[in-house]
Amino acid sequence: MDETQMCPRFEKAMEFLSKRWTALIVYQLMQGPQRFARIESSLSNLSGKVLSERLKELEAEGIVRRDVYPETPVRIEYQLTDKGRALAPLFDSIHNWSSQWIEPQ
Repeated sequence: MDETQMCPRFEKAMEFLSKRWTALIVYQLMQGPQRFARIESSLSNLSGKVLSERLKELEAEGIVRRDVYPETPVRIEYQLTDKGRALAPLFDSIHNWSSQWIEPQ
């Protein structure tokens, strides 16, 4: 690889994960399957509209799976796919780095 050029895949991944709320939603889902309301309440200041958009984008990218359970009322849960869980080492590294270098406000 030419060191003066950014790898297109890396650039696309950074662009996707740096989209507002996306990484935090993935990080929240690292805890396991969750319903929409739980994700929304765990991330303060995140609107339902934006959460819905981000979950659709994550599903389209194959990072999140949407499971619909035919109950009354219908239950919908979101969980990470293998592709999404493969991000765990990245998030662990960011967590470790931030614990050492970032001061909470």
